[in-house]
Amino acid sequence: MTRPPRLLSALLLVAAALAGTAQARAADGAPGPATPVPLTHVIPAPASVHPGGDPYEITARTRIRVPHDAPEARRIAGRLAALLRPSTGYPLPVTSTGGPGGGDGIRLLLGDPDPALGAEGYRLTVTRRSVTLSAREPAGLFHGVQTLRQLLPPRVERDHRQPGPWTVSGGTVTDVPRYAHRGAMLDVARHFFPVDEVKRTVDQLALYKMNTLHLHLSDDQGWRLAVDSWPRLATYGGSTQVGGGPGGFYDKDDYREIVRYAASRHVTVVPEIDMPGHTNAALASYARLNCDGVAPPLYTGTSVGFSSLCVGKPDTDEFVDDVLGELAELTPGPTLHIGGDEAHSTGHADYAAFMEKAQRAVARHGKRVAGWHQLAGARPAPGALLQYWGYDRTGAAERAQVVAAVRAGAGLVLSPADRAYLDMKYTKDTPLGLEWAGLVEVRRSYDWDPGSYLPGVPESAVAGVEAPLWTETVSTRAQREYLTFPRLPGVAELGWSPRSTHGWGGYRVRLAAQGPRWEAMGVSYYRSPQVPWVG
Repeated sequence: MTRPPRLLSALLLVAAALAGTAQARAADGAPGPATPVPLTHVIPAPASVHPGGDPYEITARTRIRVPHDAPEARRIAGRLAALLRPSTGYPLPVTSTGGPGGGDGIRLLLGDPDPALGAEGYRLTVTRRSVTLSAREPAGLFHGVQTLRQLLPPRVERDHRQPGPWTVSGGTVTDVPRYAHRGAMLDVARHFFPVDEVKRTVDQLALYKMNTLHLHLSDDQGWRLAVDSWPRLATYGGSTQVGGGPGGFYDKDDYREIVRYAASRHVTVVPEIDMPGHTNAALASYARLNCDGVAPPLYTGTSVGFSSLCVGKPDTDEFVDDVLGELAELTPGPTLHIGGDEAHSTGHADYAAFMEKAQRAVARHGKRVAGWHQLAGARPAPGALLQYWGYDRTGAAERAQVVAAVRAGAGLVLSPADRAYLDMKYTKDTPLGLEWAGLVEVRRSYDWDPGSYLPGVPESAVAGVEAPLWTETVSTRAQREYLTFPRLPGVAELGWSPRSTHGWGGYRVRLAAQGPRWEAMGVSYYRSPQVPWVG
């Protein structure tokens, strides 16, 4: 999807390139500096910061306090305690009462009266006696915990006891997101990733206040979700992947577990079934989905645009309704993504007719429709979400079509391929990724403004940003992380932070400070020469 047809070479071996990035630095085990992390040094940059006053130190006497009638606050407090206990060695009990000699401790409060905080905003106040996190809604409280996490030394991420001190800078942070949609996409169709790896992806998104995981569940190379009414989609269509590996699929309990886990981190899953193109795995699984009634062989290459469902055939209509119905039943989130890009083997009239039917099916099952921006060439349903993957040199006619659809009421998620695609190479010499959209170094991935990216689209029509990772060249955790980091935090900041806070000069310094944190977490990353890494 979203690349010109080509036959890629075999997957590159990148062990040598990745070897040094996930190792712990000796300095990380030493006591931290006397000066704690400044309140301004987190990613995404907070909306408002007022530093001042003495820092707070977490000690063996610290308690995490929540109101007695706030189970969501207690759940988030429990997650915070679980993060801090291994590295600090402190008990950090979660309680609804204070403790002798323990000061006010860390307090998590829900129901903040400030309406400006909205559903995801929070306020963090740090004094010598206490750390207080308050929010109107649980998502805001959870995001505030991620800020508190980054204000502690990177070694707090380790899973065994580390030396202190554990101090938090004094002052106040008041923070709200710029856009409602802040996400990343993981392509599990080209190469399959098991449930635990998807969960790790969710955790990495949550650290940077991203709230959406877009799962690309089907493509020419594999079908990754069990569908009761069409069982061969998974058992046969999911039996391979790029290069001919064993593939795999999620049964319904697997998918429910991914959705549950994501929800516990305030991340919404948006599943994608791509159609009418990118459908060879489905066509190979059921001959009756083909116009000639003949199933093609399974496909393990990387070309695009050659497959198409048989538009207008009753079997196709039944297939679309069944698949989207089962997917909607499994997905508590409001959105289903129906793809719609690179349908080169589908005539324009057939494409428009098919996408209109597919959109009606999504609505019939109670969901909002999302699609790649080619949906603008059909007739987007009212309120449809268009995901724009064009790039700086995309033609004026294609851009104008998207602008017209947005002006007619469609929403827009920005994923420009030469800015936000995580599968693009950093440089010509980096060993992983593609380069059809160009080379995307860290600065290029950060240095653009979603609010003014598409001329003619008002900022109010921009729902947010998303960073897709296509996996033609990615089959392992280390490879996924190498392409994701350090670019993902920049896209997260574009989605969360006010435009006034953006600036490469300051951002690169804050990004450099994330390196030791990733090392403590065992994350492989690309040490871009554009970033003044620590150590």
